[in-house]
Amino acid sequence: MDISKLADEILAGRRLNRSDDLSFLLTTDLDDLKTYADKLRKKFCGNKVDLCTIISGREGNCGENCKFCAQSARSNAKCDRHDFLDSDTIYNMAKSNQAEGVDRFGIVDSGYGPGKADFEKIIAVLERMHKDLKIELCCSLGFMSSEQFHRLHMAGVTAIHNNIETSRRFFPHICTTHTFDDKIENIKRAQAEGLTVCSGGIIGMGENWDDRIDMALTLSELGIKSIPINSLMPIKGTPLENLKRISEDDILRTITIFRFINPEADIRLAGGRALMADKGRSAFESGASASITGNMLTTSGSTIAEDRKMLSGLGRDIVPVI
Repeated sequence: MDISKLADEILAGRRLNRSDDLSFLLTTDLDDLKTYADKLRKKFCGNKVDLCTIISGREGNCGENCKFCAQSARSNAKCDRHDFLDSDTIYNMAKSNQAEGVDRFGIVDSGYGPGKADFEKIIAVLERMHKDLKIELCCSLGFMSSEQFHRLHMAGVTAIHNNIETSRRFFPHICTTHTFDDKIENIKRAQAEGLTVCSGGIIGMGENWDDRIDMALTLSELGIKSIPINSLMPIKGTPLENLKRISEDDILRTITIFRFINPEADIRLAGGRALMADKGRSAFESGASASITGNMLTTSGSTIAEDRKMLSGLGRDIVPVI
């Protein structure tokens, strides 16, 4: 495969799909893949880096059995557990993140989906933030009805986060309390409401390279515009606690794969940043164009100030679009 020629074809409008022989993504020299993935990033995403932060509205005691997650009630992992936060705590975090130069702020809720009382609390604080602040609003609330997505939209939410986690083939090895199709249907309900969907997954959970490519293809077929890539940091007390940590080269190759298959999407560096020697700088030179920053859920990342300094040093645009 002439990777330079392929990159030019993608720049001219070609899109890779399931009928293509994608084995070159695994055999091409990584440095070459990084070079041309970054060329695609420059063309389709430019130098603007979308920075988002999240707050765990409710944490722990989740009834789902996702094997990677410390918040599952079925894991023995130690994690913070609290009921839904009060409105002022969420509002003040969003206001602080806006002041630090973040584009987007998301509320995350553990569990299959929010109960009626929690959902009303979420709507109320979203309306307050939408009225007073300029920061874009996102939610990651699990499975919801079309009516709930509509109410979130009317409250000021522009984006919904819902990871597909992995490939269709591998998904049942990770979770059995809901299905891959449940995920797809939820994403399509959000899209039907006119919400942008942020959806990606986790690598290093025992899946193979075909699973990673399949996940990238599924996201392309769904038209996802923001794709977070998390690298598993095995957590003691979860079923995946003894897995070997994924290598930095494998993380970078995955990022290039997602860029080649989803050239116009924001490839968003997410959890597991500590697995990279430079906290992600090399990822932004390999096709990544966005990041979750600040204090993440159960695996540490980089602070907003650290990310802004690093990205500024790369010549990236970190001025919030607000």
